Amino acid sequence: MKLIDAGLWNISYVDLSLRIVISLLLGGLIGLEREWHNHAAGFRTHILVCVGSTMIMLLSIYGFGDFSNEYNVRMDPARLAAQVVSGIGFLGAGAIIRNGSSISGLTTAASIWVVAAIGLCVGAGFFFGAVLVTVLVIIILVLLNKFEKSFHNKRSRNEVTVRILNKEGGVAKVAELFEQEGLLIVNMSLEAPNDDQEDEGESVRTLRIKLHKPRSKDLLRVFDKLLTLDCIHSFETAEALRSHPAHSSISGTRTL
Repeated sequence: MKLIDAGLWNISYVDLSLRIVISLLLGGLIGLEREWHNHAAGFRTHILVCVGSTMIMLLSIYGFGDFSNEYNVRMDPARLAAQVVSGIGFLGAGAIIRNGSSISGLTTAASIWVVAAIGLCVGAGFFFGAVLVTVLVIIILVLLNKFEKSFHNKRSRNEVTVRILNKEGGVAKVAELFEQEGLLIVNMSLEAPNDDQEDEGESVRTLRIKLHKPRSKDLLRVFDKLLTLDCIHSFETAEALRSHPAHSSISGTRTL
């Protein structure tokens, strides 16, 4: 290893330092966005992954340059780098959290995997690809995140979750109430009560109702009438409706 000049299987100290600094900056930009939104893997994690991947790529290419002229020695720069691609999955799995039927952390796990790829590109000297992917990832995480939220809000606006006490005729009363207000039910699903879903000795079942393009004022009338039913424990709907002036009618819980 030389200070400035280097051959095919050798790298100068200046070039090596430059690549590590570039990987630190690129990984930090993506990690900053994750840190800003308070995700499990944030600023430092993404920097460490990117710098580590760069160092492994540098080691794979230039770390064994002294043996390049030895007889019957075959250089394979991709061997160590390939282990990063498979091994980074274990780190990404730690960012994925499952809570019931919902799963969070998949985007953060994917960003860690992409940061590792960026680090490998920087280590191999593929600077243009590394910078381009970094810019695209930041655009995806920032701009497409807003689009995705608005899309989900529009879709989840049609879904209402009602928790009812395990009494006879409870589901029929709720369905009849929605139909009386002119709301068309597309799909209904009923979840069995869990052991921790108890209310003064009575089990609570979760009824999920999907409606066909409901209007806000119709939903508000339904929610007001839901509170009058003795079988209702609680109910809630999408965040898209919580900005409505009648906020107190959007979600509620009966006191039995």
